[in-house]
Amino acid sequence: MTTYLLDANVFIQARNLHYPFEVVPAFWEWLDRKHAAGIIFSIEKVDDELRTIDDELAAWAKARPSLFLKPDPPLVASLTVISTWANGAGYQPAGVTAFLQSADFYLVAHAHAHGYVVVTHELPGQGSIKKIKIPDACISNAVKCVTPWAMLRAEKARFVL
Repeated sequence: MTTYLLDANVFIQARNLHYPFEVVPAFWEWLDRKHAAGIIFSIEKVDDELRTIDDELAAWAKARPSLFLKPDPPLVASLTVISTWANGAGYQPAGVTAFLQSADFYLVAHAHAHGYVVVTHELPGQGSIKKIKIPDACISNAVKCVTPWAMLRAEKARFVL
């Protein structure tokens, strides 16, 4: 069984663009079902990002505390691995600092620690040294990273009337 860790942008873009609550409630119900089955999670730092604006998405996240994994002992070793990589990968210092202070760092490290798959809308940085992108951090650290649509296809999601 594959376990997925969702980036904040998956929730935000779903709400704003692809699956608004009032238009595609089945997407949100699907997330709940997959979470109950132990397949879909995110992390506490993503929850923090989702709650920066008091809106429907923040309320949705607040009602699902178990969806957002807390830091655990295996995460500590992976934070060291990912930060060591970030500091030695040739990125500009400001980009490394921004990454190490972001939820992205913890998302990649949590996936690394537990063998989870990261789900994000981010695309690789294509050689940019200014910003560390989630897919680049994943690829460089043997963490699988997919788009939300790849996850939906792999999990055979169907939102049918």
